[in-house]
Amino acid sequence: MRIVMFGFQTWGYKTLRALIDLDHEVLLAVTHPASADSYRAVFSDSVEELARARGIAVHLTERVDAETIDLVRRAAPDVIVVNSWYTRMPPELYNLPPHGTLNLHDSLLPKFTGFSPVLWALISGASEFGLTVHRMDDGLDTGDILIQHALPIKPTDTGTELVLRGMDLIPSALRDALSALESGTAVWRPQNKAERTYFHKRSERDSLIDWGWPAEDLERFVRALSAPYPRPFTFYRGERIEVLEARVSEACYGGTPGRVIVQEGGGAVVSGPEAYRGGNRALVVTLVRTADGVERRGDEFFVRGGYLNDRI
Repeated sequence: MRIVMFGFQTWGYKTLRALIDLDHEVLLAVTHPASADSYRAVFSDSVEELARARGIAVHLTERVDAETIDLVRRAAPDVIVVNSWYTRMPPELYNLPPHGTLNLHDSLLPKFTGFSPVLWALISGASEFGLTVHRMDDGLDTGDILIQHALPIKPTDTGTELVLRGMDLIPSALRDALSALESGTAVWRPQNKAERTYFHKRSERDSLIDWGWPAEDLERFVRALSAPYPRPFTFYRGERIEVLEARVSEACYGGTPGRVIVQEGGGAVVSGPEAYRGGNRALVVTLVRTADGVERRGDEFFVRGGYLNDRI
């Protein structure tokens, strides 16, 4: 098939690589200019460099404009394929090819539409995640579904591990989707809006630990926000600290959420609703990073006990 690809960072790179390996004719690669966002440094493979190395025309732009639409129209693709494109695409573009536009979204739609779906899936306690190939429409991740591939979320998975594992689904999902279009066997499944969950774009505030959460949820939260993502943080004795590793306590602890009790080989932090009843597990913080960038073991750092809170 003749394809125009829109994408950025490693998600876009792996999509373009898969299209090349599947021997499709990529007419044009549209991507954002190189980013200085160190947050995604581990995911910064260049769509532009891969395309130019393979003799594929490249268009660099921050957003879809008249020039972008004209270039795609003149390329006359059978389908547009999108993965990790950060700005809106108008109907005059996504409806342009005969087969429309396929968007790759790293969740099992209609669950986890929106932003950072893999991280939110792990934080929320979902048992699986995956990749959906759906037809782009005027909503955000709301179009009819063509292909879905799922993977389980294991008890020790980190957010970064899941993101990388999800990227590995791209070649097989693309192969199945494009084969269905070529053969005329594509079956489109409308999304059930009543099952849709939407998650907003993450900001620094979303990495602040809420000690009112149950310890089991906080343990997943720590695993979800693994490097290179902004790490979970809290405040202790006037200093901002990042929680790098933690586990759920063996015993139950009561009192005020955020209270550090030096137990179980680290700082056992009282957490969860109605903690005063003493029926909750604590989050045992085993590794922290202080504001000066030094990593400290929890059993050394929390020797004085005290409280963790959401402000200095």
